[in-house]
Amino acid sequence: MKKMDVVNLIQHHVNRDDLAFRAEAYNIAKDFDRSGDSDLAGYVLSLLSSVGTFSPQSYEPHTEFLSKVPEAKGHLPLPNAISGDIKGIVNAVARRRGVNKFLFQGAPGTGKTESVKQIARVLDRVVYAVNFSAIVDSRLGQTGKNITTLFREIDRFPDSDDYIILFDEIDALILDRADANDLREMGRATSVFLKEFDNLRDDMLIIATTNLYEGFDKAIIRRFDHVVDFNQYTNEALMEIAESVLDETLKRFGVEKRDIRLFRKILSLEEQLPNPGELSNMIRTCVAFSNPEEETDYLRRLYYAVTEDHSPNVLKLNSQGFTLREIEALTGIPKSTASRELKG
Repeated sequence: MKKMDVVNLIQHHVNRDDLAFRAEAYNIAKDFDRSGDSDLAGYVLSLLSSVGTFSPQSYEPHTEFLSKVPEAKGHLPLPNAISGDIKGIVNAVARRRGVNKFLFQGAPGTGKTESVKQIARVLDRVVYAVNFSAIVDSRLGQTGKNITTLFREIDRFPDSDDYIILFDEIDALILDRADANDLREMGRATSVFLKEFDNLRDDMLIIATTNLYEGFDKAIIRRFDHVVDFNQYTNEALMEIAESVLDETLKRFGVEKRDIRLFRKILSLEEQLPNPGELSNMIRTCVAFSNPEEETDYLRRLYYAVTEDHSPNVLKLNSQGFTLREIEALTGIPKSTASRELKG
């Protein structure tokens, strides 16, 4: 237990801030438990429970610049190069050695924010994201004041084991704006941010994301313990992700027809598959919009989405390497008719 914990406890009591008082007391109990004094930890917790229940999982911090992020939904397929880094972050946090600030950089739709949610799921934590639109203010000096308030809010979070603070698209705050009238103000704000970031409590897991990494100064980058590059998707990795998304979506919509060979051939028409976010949206939309009475309608829609051709003819499909069976699935033209057309 640190001296500041006692000071904070007394201050919360004087301010009659019951929620903050109980959160601080819970933190102190956790410190006792970690240091081996489980009896004293249990006694503190019993005192708290005797005057009403308190659960850190149900604790909702009152914040002006932070908002709770919805939990992850389903599995997130990632290439080995990225998933290895994600596992490493989980291992580093579990060891409690002060390696707790990470930057996820990559193009939009590469899974940066979703990966934060998956880390939270594995670690059983709640994610709170910084609301940059509320922080940036046109009034002179107000943005810097808001940043200071933000970090005080983070300092007041109870137990760090229960939370992740997400600076999603952090470039919105720390990169200078193109507007000349805004440069000086944003320069001050960036300086305030870096100062507060340096003094941030060292037990809170911090993850920031950006798709403008090339514009970052080295002084910013070195403040993070590790940078994860999400621009590491090969076409084959994207194809595997597409199959995973397809299986999940077909199951959700009760579609039994799964022609993975035709599915892959359609996607292979793309020289470079889109990033996972766009790819997933495209597949889910094709399945959702498909006619439930036609088992292969989602494959036709996928072909349309990939090629932007809504009326492919038999000759074109044949030249693209589709078999008679696949041409029938994509056009509704019987194999015998398609065969005669090709011979004619």
